[in-house]
Amino acid sequence: MILSSKIIGSGFNNLIVLHGFLGMANNWTSYAKKISSIGFKVHLINLRNHGNSFHSSEFSYDLMANDLSDYVNEHSMKNFSLLGHSMGGKIAMKYSLLFPKKVEHLIVVDILPIYYKSNLRLITKALKSLDLLKIKNRIQADYLLSHEIENQSMRSFLLKNLSKNEENKFYFKCNLDILHKKVFEVEKMIYFDQSFNGKVLFIKGENSDYINEKDLDQTKEIFPNLKFKIIKNAAHWVHAENPAQFLKNTHSFLKN
Repeated sequence: MILSSKIIGSGFNNLIVLHGFLGMANNWTSYAKKISSIGFKVHLINLRNHGNSFHSSEFSYDLMANDLSDYVNEHSMKNFSLLGHSMGGKIAMKYSLLFPKKVEHLIVVDILPIYYKSNLRLITKALKSLDLLKIKNRIQADYLLSHEIENQSMRSFLLKNLSKNEENKFYFKCNLDILHKKVFEVEKMIYFDQSFNGKVLFIKGENSDYINEKDLDQTKEIFPNLKFKIIKNAAHWVHAENPAQFLKNTHSFLKN
């Protein structure tokens, strides 16, 4: 099965964007419109068990890297640039290590190839606690979710997964049961037996704690040509929190 995508632009330079855990292609529409206006054809991917892509009981970085390979082959792309945020960044790293000749530029946003202890299971549990059969509108869903998740921006991001079926009933687009069950897969480190010698940019949100100096130095052993940028006034969702600076830094890197 081929991943679903939203393609924006018609430039000669293909850019594939991979979203994070519980995200979807539409999260990156604003960025895609801006970067496409300066010459890029942007493929916003829905990863397996997310968005409009297929659901599967299996979920791992190896599988998602191979899903991306199938997508690239389906669209007959010889070379392209690859951008991944958070979980998507780990998939981007994995793919680049497996298929190094395919990737012209690699951009990894606020993540490293290391193991992360996370609270993602608490988040999926909170979403699973919502009784969708009784929810009448998004305001009610947000109110109920606020009992478990205080952060308004986080709730808004998560509730983008809510959609309505033909019977006007709410359901989650993402495969929430499997993502809840397999959330430990997202925390895993990316294993490697070779380095990626292509062009690489790692981006960190100034207020994020996902990247530290020690682990970044170790990451340079895998990506020896690594460049590093810090985006001010941004945390983990760098592209949404400081979109102008994020666009400037990614465009500058991609055009070289």
